[in-house]
Amino acid sequence: MSKLNVTIKDLFNIPGAEIFYPDELKTSHSVSIDTRTIRKGAVYFAIKGEKFDGHKFVEDAYKKGANVVVINKSKLEKFKKLNRPFITVNDTTKAYGHLANILRKKYGWKIISITGSNGKTTTKEFLATMLKEKYNVVKSEANNNNHIGVPLTIFSASKDTDFIIIEHGTNHFGEIKYTADIAQPDFALITNIGESHIEFLKDIDGVFKEKEELFKSTLNAGGKLFVNVDDPVLYHYYGNFENAVRYGFNRNYEVRGKVESVSDEGNLKVKINFKNKEFSATLPVPGFSNAQNFIASAAVALNLGMNKNEILSGAAKLKTVEGRLTIIKQSNRVVINDSYNSSPNSVKAALELLSEIKTYNRKAAILGDIFELGGKAKMIHQRLVLYIVESNIQEIYTIGSNMKYLNKELKNRFLIKKHFESSDDLMKFIMNDGFEESVVLVKGSRGMKMEQYVELFTNRLN
Repeated sequence: MSKLNVTIKDLFNIPGAEIFYPDELKTSHSVSIDTRTIRKGAVYFAIKGEKFDGHKFVEDAYKKGANVVVINKSKLEKFKKLNRPFITVNDTTKAYGHLANILRKKYGWKIISITGSNGKTTTKEFLATMLKEKYNVVKSEANNNNHIGVPLTIFSASKDTDFIIIEHGTNHFGEIKYTADIAQPDFALITNIGESHIEFLKDIDGVFKEKEELFKSTLNAGGKLFVNVDDPVLYHYYGNFENAVRYGFNRNYEVRGKVESVSDEGNLKVKINFKNKEFSATLPVPGFSNAQNFIASAAVALNLGMNKNEILSGAAKLKTVEGRLTIIKQSNRVVINDSYNSSPNSVKAALELLSEIKTYNRKAAILGDIFELGGKAKMIHQRLVLYIVESNIQEIYTIGSNMKYLNKELKNRFLIKKHFESSDDLMKFIMNDGFEESVVLVKGSRGMKMEQYVELFTNRLN
């Protein structure tokens, strides 16, 4: 793998940068904000975060081999006696993003950016798996989808990288525009528009306006859009857009999917129509939502020159992301671990999968609160009853101050329901019941720590 070269010219191009001891400055081959993982010959950015101020670790960065350190101008007096190459900027966080954009332009990497209310992480992983059948690919890792993570992903590329797949997250206005302007995508995909983060984004219209910034930035850079025509909001605004590849299951556009069959374990066989040619893929991952993630990924991969055999080879290697519709098969039960996070649409998708799995007749959902819904929290939790009725699930167990509203809505329904006031009570209930010969869904927002209930099944009841 060919190393990056971060030259003095690249550093001079950071807006407002002033370089001290430039004659001693060598070409760097990596960029770091963390002295615990810094490599010799790196550019170190002293970024102030919520818990730590990177300026406290400047000397440590030099000791570990940093070529140059980037600091805020307000810290100049403290560091000017170091007699080592350093750079002052108005804001190290913004400078970090500027350098990522400078290198993105310098190396001409093709960048694929993905956002959406649901499915963006899984779609990113699916797309990376498929593209790796033909190309050298770098992708966002873990939760690196914000103002720090997007530059970090770009810095992880090399001269040999063909595509960088970047996930863009947001829960406040302006965050997508900031990271999209750094990436300047060649290709952009929005998975869907749903009621996620509406505490801060206000409503569906606000969610769309924030996510749409990715499309706007891509178009400004002369890029191409991938539009999910099954999503009513995206179809309304971009269904007839010329510079776009449109994909979905319900409308006949450039890439169309059709579900041919569903196995007893919830896995789908999907037929793809692309340029009037058809082929089928049996997905090793469960649920229609994953079929949607697959068709989105396939739409991009096919338009980047991959053929049928490469797509099928990649599809066979697809895996769910831990905590996102992860199936845990045990000797006497199946657990659907969807504990990573939650939103109204993802609850609907998880309940659909729960209803599709035929391994056992007994189906139960353990549901925790959905966060960041603001003043609409009560109404949205009450509305989840519609998804439960549609899925025909007969046992619903809830925890959290907002899930109690769902529990009350379930009154007079012919099903088993129970609300728990504490995690200890819910844990005791799970241990006493055991849920043998059952399919059990565990789902809730990150802050609900629903993984602790999954661990009961895997560690103590297995």
